[in-house]
Amino acid sequence: MLTKKKRISKKEMKEDKLVTSYYSAYNYFVENQAKILIGLGAIALVVVAVILFSNKKSNDNLTAAAQLSKIIPVFEAGQYQEAVDGQPSSNIAGLKTIVDDFGSTENGEVAKIYLAHAYTFLNKWEEAYNYYSDYSGSNTIFKSTAQAGEAAYYETKEDYKEAANLYKKAAQNSETNPSNAEYLLKAGINFIKLGNKAEAESIFKEIKEKYKTSPVVQEIERYLIQLNG
Repeated sequence: MLTKKKRISKKEMKEDKLVTSYYSAYNYFVENQAKILIGLGAIALVVVAVILFSNKKSNDNLTAAAQLSKIIPVFEAGQYQEAVDGQPSSNIAGLKTIVDDFGSTENGEVAKIYLAHAYTFLNKWEEAYNYYSDYSGSNTIFKSTAQAGEAAYYETKEDYKEAANLYKKAAQNSETNPSNAEYLLKAGINFIKLGNKAEAESIFKEIKEKYKTSPVVQEIERYLIQLNG
């Protein structure tokens, strides 16, 4: 006697599909587990590498800060060559070594500015320019300092146009930079040397309007008289 065929419910069909999917996935994993585990291992290695790199960079930044704190007093004492080379007898690393070892860290970037300054005072302008132009830190004040250093280098080359433009850029990085008025003054002076009196006068008027309390303002009238004389 034939029995009535049992009708499969939608629920049972879904459950059957889930079971099928599970075993399909399980069989795939068993067959390919080596590749999968290798892939997961590679991802884990990347994560670990990123963490280790971040920790190393953080530690390097701290080391650079510690070394800077020892050599900056030498720089401030006017011993510029020693600031560059360091004091091996006192186990004090020089600015050149700090930049070479930790130049990619934030404090290493600061060391570049001090190293460039030291070379400037030593009249080694090519070396100074190389480090000013290499600055890529996040501090806007130091960015302006670097651009002004580059501008001073171009002044020594009598490239007054490049110098003027760099001084203008240096004054635009931060509204609160106390050196902005001085940078603009130097830009204006370089425009005078170029014979661009209109641009120079515009800059001097900007200084008078925006930086009224700056000591630089006292020098502006002399240059304005020079322009209109």
